[in-house]
Amino acid sequence: MEPRHRIPPVLLERARSMRHDSVPAEKKLWCCLRNRQLAGLKFRRQQAIGPFIVDFVCAELSLVVELDGDSHADQLDYDMERTKWLDANGYRVIRYFNHDVSQQLDAVLESIFKNAEEIQCATEKAPHPDPLPRVPGRGDNPVPSPPVPTGRELG
Repeated sequence: MEPRHRIPPVLLERARSMRHDSVPAEKKLWCCLRNRQLAGLKFRRQQAIGPFIVDFVCAELSLVVELDGDSHADQLDYDMERTKWLDANGYRVIRYFNHDVSQQLDAVLESIFKNAEEIQCATEKAPHPDPLPRVPGRGDNPVPSPPVPTGRELG
């Protein structure tokens, strides 16, 4: 078993404080994503991934949802580097503006759902990178199970 990656304490504390100081758009979206409300997908919020803290992540699908407010206009280069790092590490990053969540929540949720569906379909179609060898006679022609005694035959 691989050892769990330790999150630096500073990053962990920052993620915790960000959970308590969420902007209204984050709170609104979280109400729709929490407790597997969107297609049964488990999301976490303000989660540390590598050197970054993402707004929302569905770890099962490696899907990151980021909300951008007015402050993000000043940090486009940082956001681009972050997205590049996350992409390189197997995450799909989708971004929405806070005002989109506030004004078009259904459209945002539909978009998140479609991205999740695309990832699930791609995962299901992709062959396993290291499949188990086929055993002749197993799975080709199933052998019928013997009848289960009901108790009447025994006595």
